[in-house]
Amino acid sequence: MALKKYNPNTPGQRQLIQIDRSQLYKGKPEKTLTEGLTKSGGRNNMGRMTARHIGGGHKRRYRIIDWKRTKWDMAATVERIEYDPNRTAFIAFIKYEDGTKNYILAPQRLNVGDKVIAGEKVDVKPGNAMPLKNMPVGTIIHNIEMKAGKGGQMVRSAGTYAQLVGRDQGYAQVKLTSGELRIVRGECMATVGAVSNPDHMNTNMGKAGRNRWKGRRPHVRGVAMNPVDHPLGGGEGKSAGGRHPCTPWGKPTMGYKTRKNKSTDKYIVRRRNKK
Repeated sequence: MALKKYNPNTPGQRQLIQIDRSQLYKGKPEKTLTEGLTKSGGRNNMGRMTARHIGGGHKRRYRIIDWKRTKWDMAATVERIEYDPNRTAFIAFIKYEDGTKNYILAPQRLNVGDKVIAGEKVDVKPGNAMPLKNMPVGTIIHNIEMKAGKGGQMVRSAGTYAQLVGRDQGYAQVKLTSGELRIVRGECMATVGAVSNPDHMNTNMGKAGRNRWKGRRPHVRGVAMNPVDHPLGGGEGKSAGGRHPCTPWGKPTMGYKTRKNKSTDKYIVRRRNKK
């Protein structure tokens, strides 16, 4: 997909850069594969704000994506490629030979009319899924399971991909684009190809209102606040020097590591590249 730039007929169009979605399906999603989506506004079950800058936005239907690809050895035809407001990547509506319908993440170079299949040993083509133990080393992959049968959890965002770089003692070594090297059980499934919509990172909203349509509320810098509102607030004029960047509650930011000891840390062979 290409990028669309606009003539500055209005102030909101001067900086606007969008994805050209003219090739995508223009109708409504498959009703049987959608469900209602309730907005939280950043509030928890007590009604208290736990995530700032969230609220409003256009009403959405959630598209149910098949992350597990458990329907093995049955070819499916790509009926259409669709926009999904709940994620950055595009999704593909597929129909199996027995009439079953599903949504999957659309990889790059997957077109309407193409066949996709999941199985123990299938062709290395975009959209096909198989266990990591049967994939050729060097394959570009996405939608990778971290636990066998749980469904894809890694590499699902627009334009992302990982590479299978090796196998050893029942584990597959996967290199992520961040530079991190992980080991994953060989029985875990992954899909061939890179995720669609790689130009997503090059877009520009053009105006604040377009972010409000996406449910993002205004973000105010700490240095623009008063001392009662933020540790960086106050001072005469612009005075942000001499103080470490932090949250409104005093926790350091800008490079401060917040990752807790997770149960999956033992699967990280090499950490991601440091800045």
